[in-house]
Amino acid sequence: MTYDSAEGQLAPLHTYDEAVEWINGLIPFGIRPGLERIERLMELLGHPHRRLKFVHVAGTNGKGSTCAFLTSALLSCGYDVGTFTSPYITKFTNRFQYNGQDIEEETLLQLSNRLKPLVEEIAATELGSPTMFEVATALAILYYAEVCYPDVVVWETGLGGRMDVTNIVHPVVSVITNVGYDHTDILGDTLEKIAFEKAGIIKPGVPVVTSVDQPEVIEVMAGRADQCRSRMYLANRDYRATRVSGDEHSQRFHFEGPFREMELEIGMQGEHQCANAGLAMMTLEVLRQYMAFVLDDEPLQQGFRHTFWAGRLETVRIEPHIVLDGAHNPEGAASLVKSIPQTYTYNKLHFLAGMLENKQHEPVFRQLLSIADSIILTEPDFRRKMSAEELAVLVRRLAADMGRTHVQITVEPDWKQAIKLLQSQTEREDLGVVTGTLYLISDVRATLLHQTDSEKGW
Repeated sequence: MTYDSAEGQLAPLHTYDEAVEWINGLIPFGIRPGLERIERLMELLGHPHRRLKFVHVAGTNGKGSTCAFLTSALLSCGYDVGTFTSPYITKFTNRFQYNGQDIEEETLLQLSNRLKPLVEEIAATELGSPTMFEVATALAILYYAEVCYPDVVVWETGLGGRMDVTNIVHPVVSVITNVGYDHTDILGDTLEKIAFEKAGIIKPGVPVVTSVDQPEVIEVMAGRADQCRSRMYLANRDYRATRVSGDEHSQRFHFEGPFREMELEIGMQGEHQCANAGLAMMTLEVLRQYMAFVLDDEPLQQGFRHTFWAGRLETVRIEPHIVLDGAHNPEGAASLVKSIPQTYTYNKLHFLAGMLENKQHEPVFRQLLSIADSIILTEPDFRRKMSAEELAVLVRRLAADMGRTHVQITVEPDWKQAIKLLQSQTEREDLGVVTGTLYLISDVRATLLHQTDSEKGW
């Protein structure tokens, strides 16, 4: 039995697996927007989040990649960096990183034992039980505030912004990647409503950097920034990131901001990654100008060059050529479809896709059908999976509407068999792309890269 000296009692959780099982056991409490439970948790812990510097990142797409660019550049410039992201691709510990390394399993166990009695105490009140994501957020704060003490924490929202539990923090800079149609059941069914939720991370007097581009979204962001008297740095107005060149291995873009300009190289693929990298660069410029961060050109460029983020136009097999990309919403699919012909040379293009029930399937598959030679429809190993047969009805109808009836559509509900089918269809000069929900990407990635310790989840 594990003894928790911090609490002076026998700990209720004995192993890492038990700790993860306890946290994931809170998933049935769902996603419950609101800050009351996390505020109560922080109060019981002595407000550890107030001792940390956060860069708070929200947006529909590109959050993870932007966090990766920020983390890599800051590390390269000599800073100690905490990074909190979700979902995770390989293992639960991926969520909580310090200087690019996952939290130790033993540390996660100890912190879970700190939190468990407090979670049970709150669950017994009118507030109800904290959710899985609330407990994960509290665990991250404890880890950074009491175990590893980073200079800065790159802090990704879970869902939305205004009522997202990560919004408990007061950052040194807020970052909003973009706004599109995702989680419309919670965030609202118009871009203005979704933008309002994302803009909720803008805090009084705290600068905000954003690459949103729709006029109605810019209006919402600017209104919130004015209300908070926060300086807003907007892409293509206050700074620019212009793609200069690129191939299957890297791409270059020119950054021009209010304080300096430079050319940067990144290994991540797709023009949208130049936009994410430009957003990260402008954020770093804000830290340099207003927070006295020392960010010299050479280590900064090296940090961008070495940035990696799993499951985003990631090549996992050379022969046959298989690429993974978690494009699970319309904007993600649009970026993927634009990036593929820009980045790769191929004869035929084969997709393997699986989705969750609550996503906007029609606009996603309109994008994929526009360039596909074949699509294999499968089902992710997850409780809210969309039936491959139901998806096929929709995709066949769309193909007929679009005049794309020559696209070969195959149904294979077993994702393991679907991978084998994709590999057999993808000939030497072809390209195979696995896309859709990150739950599918996680399993396929673990299988193709032979990762035996893969866990997956939100």
